[in-house]
Amino acid sequence: MPKLSERLNRLAPSATLAMSQKSSEMKAQGIDVINLSVGEPDFNTPDHIKEAAKLAVDQNYSKYSPVPGYIDLRKAVSEKLKKENNLDYTPAEILVSNGAKQSVCNTVLALIDEGDEVIIPAPYWVSYPQMVLLAGGKPVIVNAGFEQNFKMTPEQLEQAITPRTRLIILCSPSNPTGSVYSKAELQALSEVILSHDELYVLADEIYEHINYVGRHESIAQFAGMKERTVVVNGVSKAYAMTGWRIGYIAAPEWIVKGCNKLQGQYTSGPCSVSQKAAEAAYIYSQDCVEDMRLAFERRRNLIVRLAKQIPGLEVNVPEGAFYLFPKCSSFYGKSDGERTINNSTDLAMYLLEKAHVATVGGDAFGDPDCFRMSYATSDDNICEAMRRIEEALKCLK
Repeated sequence: MPKLSERLNRLAPSATLAMSQKSSEMKAQGIDVINLSVGEPDFNTPDHIKEAAKLAVDQNYSKYSPVPGYIDLRKAVSEKLKKENNLDYTPAEILVSNGAKQSVCNTVLALIDEGDEVIIPAPYWVSYPQMVLLAGGKPVIVNAGFEQNFKMTPEQLEQAITPRTRLIILCSPSNPTGSVYSKAELQALSEVILSHDELYVLADEIYEHINYVGRHESIAQFAGMKERTVVVNGVSKAYAMTGWRIGYIAAPEWIVKGCNKLQGQYTSGPCSVSQKAAEAAYIYSQDCVEDMRLAFERRRNLIVRLAKQIPGLEVNVPEGAFYLFPKCSSFYGKSDGERTINNSTDLAMYLLEKAHVATVGGDAFGDPDCFRMSYATSDDNICEAMRRIEEALKCLK
C-alpha cells in the first residue's frame, strides 16, 4: 500500500488555494465566476521594477545567487528598515527567501522543536498552524473574534503562555481580517513577551504598506524586542510582485544563520532576476506603493458600504490589507430548499455555486463565524460580486 510520510499526513491542504482552483475550474467551463478568494493585488508590477528585471537579464544575472540573497538587496532592505521603521539591521541580520511564505516557514523550522508550543491568535493565516505542525510543534490558538476587532489582548497572551511556549506569531495588518495593532497595543503585548525568558515573536508585516490608519508600527521597535523578534516582509503585496517570490527576515544574527543553514539545504538562494527587481522596488520612488494603497482604500470603503447593506452580515471596518471578514453565523441552519448552511465552509461553497462568487470560509482561518473576501479586484467586480451575494443570501430561509 503506497504511504506518504506522517509529517505530510499531519498537514491540511490550503483552503484559499483550493477555493481559487475550484473557481478557476468553473471559469474554464465557461461560468462567469468573480474570484474574491485569492490574496493577490490585481495590479501589474510597476514598469520601473520590470525594467530593472530586464536589465538584470541583459547583464547575465543568471547564475546561482548567494543563499541569503545578494548583498545589494540586503543593503537595500537594511536601508528601508532604517528609513521607514527606524530599525537598525545590518545585512548580516537579513535573509532573503523565495517569498515571505518561505521566510515564515524557515523561522518556524529553525526555532521550534518537537512539542514546543506556538501561540497563534485566531483568525490566522491558514498556513501558520500547518507550518508549526510540520516542525513538530503544537499550535496554541487564542480566539480573538469579531467583538474584539480580531486582536489578541495582553491578558489572553499571558494566559496562553506555558513553560513549553517558544514563539508567538503576529500578523499586522492582518490576513484574513485587515485588523491593525496600534503602537500601544503592540507595546502592551511586548511587555508580556519580555516578562518570559526565551520567548520570541514572528512579526509578519507583509501588508505593512496597505494601511489605512497611518504609520505602520512594528513590535521590534520597543526596548528589548529587537532581540526577541523576527520581522517577516517582502515585495509581493506592496509592489504587486506576488509571482516574483521575494521575501525576507530581519532578525538576530544567530536566527538568520540558522535559517541560512536550513535554506542552503532545501532551496538555496532565491531567483537572481527577482532579487534585482526587488532591489529596484526598494531603492527607487515609492509613489507606486501609495497609488495602490489609495486604490485599495477606495475599494475597502466600497465593499464595507455594500456589505453593511446586506441583511444578516455583521461587518467591521478593516484598517489594512485587502480583506473583509464579515460575521455570517446568522445564516447557519438556513436553507434555500436544496442545501442547508451548517458552517462558513458551506456558505462559501453555496456562494460559489449559487452566486458564482469565490470566497473562503472562516473555518480555515480559525474563526467559524466569518468568511473572507478579498477586495484586491476592480470596483466593478466588487459591486457585481456583492450584488450576487446579496441575492443568493436572500434565498436562505
